[in-house]
Amino acid sequence: MIKLALSLSLALLLNATYISCATNNAVDSHLSSKDLQRLQKVFADGIASNDLQSIFYSSLNVEPTSDLERTNVCQRLFKVHAASKLKDYEKDYYLVGAARTLKCPEKLPQEILSNIYNIPMPITSTQEIFYRITAHKYLGVQIDETTLKKLVKNLEGVLMKEDSLTSLGYAFNVASELSPESEFVTERIEDAMVQADEVDGKMLQFEGGLSVTSLIITGAFKISSDFSKPPPVDAQQAYKFANYFLSRRSVQTPKGAHILIEALKSLSSLTPQLAPICIQLIGNGQLQADSPRLAIAIVDLLGKPLKESPLNIFGKVLLRKEGTTLAQKVQFAPKSSDKTTFMADLSPYKPTRGLYAIEIDVNSKYSQKVNFKILGKVKVQQLELGIGESDASSSIKKQIVAYPKTLPEKLAADHTQRVLLKVLLIEEGTTDKTITVHQAFVRFYNKQEDLEVIYVAEQDSSKVYKFDMDVGARAGDFKYKSGLYEMVLIVGDASLSNSFEWHVANLNLDFPHNVKAAIKKQPIRSVLPEIIHQFRAPENRPPRLVSDIFTGLCLTPLVILFIVWHKLGINVSNFTLAPSTIGFHIGFGGILVLFTVFWLKLNMFQTLRLLLPIATFTFLCGNRLLRRLYGYRSAKASNAGALATS
Repeated sequence: MIKLALSLSLALLLNATYISCATNNAVDSHLSSKDLQRLQKVFADGIASNDLQSIFYSSLNVEPTSDLERTNVCQRLFKVHAASKLKDYEKDYYLVGAARTLKCPEKLPQEILSNIYNIPMPITSTQEIFYRITAHKYLGVQIDETTLKKLVKNLEGVLMKEDSLTSLGYAFNVASELSPESEFVTERIEDAMVQADEVDGKMLQFEGGLSVTSLIITGAFKISSDFSKPPPVDAQQAYKFANYFLSRRSVQTPKGAHILIEALKSLSSLTPQLAPICIQLIGNGQLQADSPRLAIAIVDLLGKPLKESPLNIFGKVLLRKEGTTLAQKVQFAPKSSDKTTFMADLSPYKPTRGLYAIEIDVNSKYSQKVNFKILGKVKVQQLELGIGESDASSSIKKQIVAYPKTLPEKLAADHTQRVLLKVLLIEEGTTDKTITVHQAFVRFYNKQEDLEVIYVAEQDSSKVYKFDMDVGARAGDFKYKSGLYEMVLIVGDASLSNSFEWHVANLNLDFPHNVKAAIKKQPIRSVLPEIIHQFRAPENRPPRLVSDIFTGLCLTPLVILFIVWHKLGINVSNFTLAPSTIGFHIGFGGILVLFTVFWLKLNMFQTLRLLLPIATFTFLCGNRLLRRLYGYRSAKASNAGALATS
């Protein structure tokens, strides 16, 4: 029973593995030659820049073309290092790495070497540990065992305090450079992988973008390989990470370009069971019906042939519109001259014009679905052209024109007639299979006037394309310009390989004169007439008598005031010549004068600008005057009370 259970478990495990492999999706793109050329341009610009980091990453991917260029780069390298504001351990790492890669003849300053050799303890970040250890590696200097053990303990302590994605990424990259005692870092791989974010179900990435994602992937793959651990990702995760990296191939910095290439190399270095591959259609996916040969490319993420050339490649051909199957198992054969190209001949299945899809299966491990189309050819079965009276009851004499000839005689039509064209389009190689195309136009062109008019030919219920034009009713489209016009039939469709323009006939069209107005021909790019702004005309004023009466009514309260003052008498005994008294009355009078001027000529904004200082002055003087009057009355009242008491 135990043996039977083990056998069943093993069978289920193998079956599950087979199903998982069979459902692995292949990516639909790779790092193409154009992408690599563009990235090489990024590296070339980086090595010629004054940025220390850019020079370092560029030196890892391109070499100077001459000794003179190498000398200039090396001299510039030391200058930008001195001017760099990066941390000492980071810029020393860039300097040492670039100098060794470029094989600079200059000796490294002793101060820099001392900074590298003297490793301070403890180090507070995994990034610093990585830079210092890798700098020793570039120099070819072996760190003593005692220091390595301290660094391992230091690394363990840092990860206990700081376990961010960046910290883990640098730890993965440096652990195998220390000692076998740093194997504990491999236990943190799963902690990092579970933090990957999925995008649209097709991509995986880490928070922080390309730099963090590449740092973790390359480091996890490296440490897993060095410590003989299982790969950190499964086939589906590798596929999704590959999709993310390929979506970032438009990077513009040397660092981004370098870590992108390194990440794709790491994914391509997986075992054939896990490494993502690219299955891509070659060409534009348009096949001729008489020779339908479908070509695909099967490469790794860098566009190179696979380590193990695929042997069993089959495809299932589907009609996209109908959803039916045309062929169940179409075999792809390798092209002898190219290890990445595989061909399938669809001729035995006799595909007709239309849209297709093929589901490709490679070694029962990878699958990809690509779309393609079979192009057909159109043939003019019959074309009839005629001119008749606009009256529908009258018959039209039609002439048959054979494709691709032009009617030898010139036709004439005036504004009382109409032009009728009928054309039947069929698929070439058949006798009665009509075709519906996306574009069917009738074009009229007058060479003398350089005038072009295009109409749409509509398909009727019998699948015949028909064009019927009333010459008089369409005169406006031709700008009432009579003359000789070329009549051209235009037929086009995305699924046709022989779309055409056919000069059917020459027509002399006679339009009526434009009774509305003569059409003024104005150049398209002429100077437009000047626009002169006109204000609204002022409204008519009322009669002088009405204005005088209204003014008199407004002055009536003032006249009544003076009359009342005259009868009652004006008491000016309390008027003094104090500055506040004189200032208040002058300010008040000024306000009245300002209102009078506002009535006559000023606008509101001008009046407010002048009123502000006058009103402020009047307010201050009035406040002072009222305080003085109040003090005077208070003193007078107290004196009167004292006299009454005595």
